[in-house]
Amino acid sequence: MRIPLVAPASGVMLALALTGCAPDAAAPVQAAERFHAALAAHQDDAACALLAPKTADRLPDRGQTCAEALRELGLGPGGAVTDARVWGDNAQVRLAADTLFLHRYGDGWRVRAAGCEPVRDLPYDCEVED
Repeated sequence: MRIPLVAPASGVMLALALTGCAPDAAAPVQAAERFHAALAAHQDDAACALLAPKTADRLPDRGQTCAEALRELGLGPGGAVTDARVWGDNAQVRLAADTLFLHRYGDGWRVRAAGCEPVRDLPYDCEVED
């Protein structure tokens, strides 16, 4: 079951140009790129380690590991970063073929949602989310 992920109002978001990317966006962009690099290298356990705890817990079906669930979803390559937005401890990173939502924890940025596509006049529909 997919539950729509709602992004905060655009007035609260800080849009960042990727040319000379602001320091605020560098860390979530790197986390998003690491996540997709792990998927591309078929390092599903490493990709799971980059998920937010709640997301990693909700992803697998009963009797399935997080890595098995990610493999089953078959998320494709994310492609190049096209946009990054940061608001407080939350971020949205848009890649050519994916949109990810991240949250900053004490140990760094983690992916809360991936495989997200916008739905006209509605929130994003995500394959992986908390």
